[in-house]
Amino acid sequence: MHNWKRKLTSRKLWLAVAAFVSGLIVAFGGAETAANTVAGVILQGAAVLGYLLAEGLTDAAAAAKDER
Repeated sequence: MHNWKRKLTSRKLWLAVAAFVSGLIVAFGGAETAANTVAGVILQGAAVLGYLLAEGLTDAAAAAKDER
């Protein structure tokens, strides 16, 4: 059930997404600086998403433990 959460926090996944999107920007005539900025934004967003999911899982585990 939590497999998709683990995948969303995968650094490899987000690095691949950032590389793909920045590659598309350059391939379609965008500036390399724009591609680097977009890749950076994607990776920062992934870091925030990973933190939020990890904290949510931690809070859920603590709440389940308190219910026992």
